Amino acid sequence: MNAATLFGICGAALAGLGLFGLITNSEPLRKILAFNLLGTGTFLIFGVVARRGAAAGLGGDPVPQALVITGIVVAFSATAMAVVLLLRLFEESGKATLDPNEADGASTAEDDS
Repeated sequence: MNAATLFGICGAALAGLGLFGLITNSEPLRKILAFNLLGTGTFLIFGVVARRGAAAGLGGDPVPQALVITGIVVAFSATAMAVVLLLRLFEESGKATLDPNEADGASTAEDDS
């Protein structure tokens, strides 16, 4: 097993863990972190594909590298914006969830009857 294969397996594992976290977690901050993990795995897979292409004699293609660098910048700014929106939600509502039936004093349909 060479380094490119190991990095490819790690990238697939990171992407899988991120997708699992997106599906199973209901808290917004955990969803943000899981989305970042999914993106990191995708960036690693792009890097492995570019590395394997260069190792096969196809020449070093700068396009995957440019996509990864651009993706990292966009992911960082999107994460910062999502965290700021989550903090603003917490300041306005006093809770960091979008569930209206949360146990923070909200009434449920059973309490109204």
